[in-house]
Amino acid sequence: MSASRADGPRSPEHPAPEGPPAPELLSRTALAVFRLNGQFLSVADGLAHPAGLTAAWWQVLGAVLPEPLPVAGIARAMGITRQSVQRIADLLVARGLAEYRPNPAHRRAKLLAPTEEGRAAVARITPGHAEFAARLREQLGGPDGFQRVTTALEELSAALDELPGPPKTPPAAEAQGLSDGSGSDRL
Repeated sequence: MSASRADGPRSPEHPAPEGPPAPELLSRTALAVFRLNGQFLSVADGLAHPAGLTAAWWQVLGAVLPEPLPVAGIARAMGITRQSVQRIADLLVARGLAEYRPNPAHRRAKLLAPTEEGRAAVARITPGHAEFAARLREQLGGPDGFQRVTTALEELSAALDELPGPPKTPPAAEAQGLSDGSGSDRL
C-alpha cells in the first residue's frame, strides 16, 4: 500500500487524524509482530510435534505442497534466507519427507517436492490446525474479526514490501552518540 489510502492521500488541507507519533506506532507494531512471531512458532511447534515435524519443517513442506519449488523461491515466499531454507530442505530430504527433482528452468537449482511420507506428516497436523483455527476465530469475535486481523497483517506486509529500506542514521546522530552506526537503533 502506498502513501495514499482508500480515502485518498493526505494534504495540508486534510491532515492525518491526531494520534500517537509515527515512530511510536512503528515501535509498537514491530514489538507486536515480534511477539506474534514467537507465539505462532510456539503454536506451530505444538501442532507439528505429534506429526514428527518442527514448525520450520512444516513451513517448508507447506510451501511445496501445491507444487515443487526451488529453495530460493521458498525463501522469497517465506521472507527468510535461502541458506536457512537450504538447511531445512536438506534435513527433510535426509529424513525422507521431501526429495529434490530436476528443474527444467535451471539446471543447478533443483526443485524441492514433498514425498508421500512428507504429505502424510502434514496431513496429520490438519485436525489440530483446524481445531486451533476455530478457537482463534472465536477469540477474535468470529469470522469477520478474524478476516479483519488477517487483512490488516496482509496490508502491513504489502506496505513494507513497497517501501525502500530504512534510511541510514544521519551523521549528526552518530557524532552525538545517538546511534551505534548500524541504522537499526530502534524500530
